[in-house]
Amino acid sequence: MGPTTINGLPAHVLLVHIVVVMVPVTALLVVSCVLWPAARRRLGILTPLTAFVTLVSVPLTSHSGEWLEHHTSRDPLVRIHAHLGDEMLLWSLAVFVLSLVWWAVHSERAIDWMRSRTRRADTVVANKVVAAALAVLAVVVAGGSVVQVYRIGDSGAKAAWHDRVGTAAPSTPDK
Repeated sequence: MGPTTINGLPAHVLLVHIVVVMVPVTALLVVSCVLWPAARRRLGILTPLTAFVTLVSVPLTSHSGEWLEHHTSRDPLVRIHAHLGDEMLLWSLAVFVLSLVWWAVHSERAIDWMRSRTRRADTVVANKVVAAALAVLAVVVAGGSVVQVYRIGDSGAKAAWHDRVGTAAPSTPDK
């Protein structure tokens, strides 16, 4: 599906940085668009496009991580990391869909289409109810995606470093 090594290094350790950066950036853009109408107007389609890039980067990173998992010794911490990593695709998909729907609902074409098919009063009430529900859901899912990427990173760091760093205090040289 994607690269497994890059210049002799496992691709996962490089690709993971895309996800670690893009998930919080995407979440910030989504929350900004939801809570700040001026940001929504300025960012426009950029928010769903950023969410799409994030969505595409997650399976590439997961695939390279699965390859790395099969080329390292069996470790329960790695399995925990892999399990958490598999869940990131759902979070990224939800953020992408919500950002796309939020953008579409607030686009002029969507508003004109809704107006042409319903009475004015119904459109305003329905639009406000849909917008409020989408706003709450988008903020919760964006926040959840950031928490999930943190959990994945923390479990990955534990898996990679738990047996490589000593717990003894560093010795001080004699004077």
